[in-house]
Formats: sequence, structure tokens, C-alpha cells
Amino acid sequence: MIFLTRHEHFNAAHKLYNPKWSEEKNSEVFGKCANANWHGHNYELIVTIKGEVNADTGFLMDAKLLSKILQEKVCDVIDHKNLNMDVGFMKDKLASTENLAIGIWNQITPHLPTNVKLHCVKLYETPSICVEYFGE
Repeated sequence: MIFLTRHEHFNAAHKLYNPKWSEEKNSEVFGKCANANWHGHNYELIVTIKGEVNADTGFLMDAKLLSKILQEKVCDVIDHKNLNMDVGFMKDKLASTENLAIGIWNQITPHLPTNVKLHCVKLYETPSICVEYFGE
């Protein structure tokens, strides 16, 4: 088994806010991230796929095709958008980095070739905070 990793980048705004809670509780739990006027991040997306090398091409998957999938299905949908308001796959979800990573996983998976499996979505919200999702 071989692994192939691709890095992408996007910018997005969001607010962490649970509508079931009071303003005070949201502020207590989410701090500045519950700012009514939103805030943004420069996200780094690292996607790793796995599978067997194709004997005819020497590739697990054409890296340009993987980049195209990530651009069309993720970055173009999210970049310079408000995660809470503009991104369909985040509708009715708390716009946490954890939920975003799961949403990205779900956006990518249906578009991979049948011989390729998604191994990991790693998402950096800041240079010092990231999440990794390996599927369910």
C-alpha cells in the first residue's frame, strides 16, 4: 500500500455559536470565536489517499486529478466564504474545524477513483491548531 498527500489552501470566515445556548454560555465556551461579527482563518488542507500503484502508470492516482477534485469540490466551494452561511455542506452544523474536516471528507470521497481510498483529511485552522479525520 502506498500513500499520496496533497496540500491545498483556502481562507474562510466563521463563528462558533450554538443557537440553543444563551449569549453568555456561547461566550464562555467559544470565547472570541463566538464574535457576532465573525472571524476568519487561513486554512491549510492536507489530504492523503492510499491504495496500490497502477502498473501501467506507476501512480496511485494522478496528483493533478487529485488537485482538481480538491479545488472543485472543496476549495472553490469554501474559499473566501462564510462557513456558517455560504457553504451548503456545513448547513445546520456548528462551523468547527472538526465538523469542517468531516464535511470535506464527505465532499472528496465520492469523486475518487474506485482503486483509491481516502486515508486522512488534516486541516490546520492556525499554524498551531489542526484536526485529523480518518473516516468513521
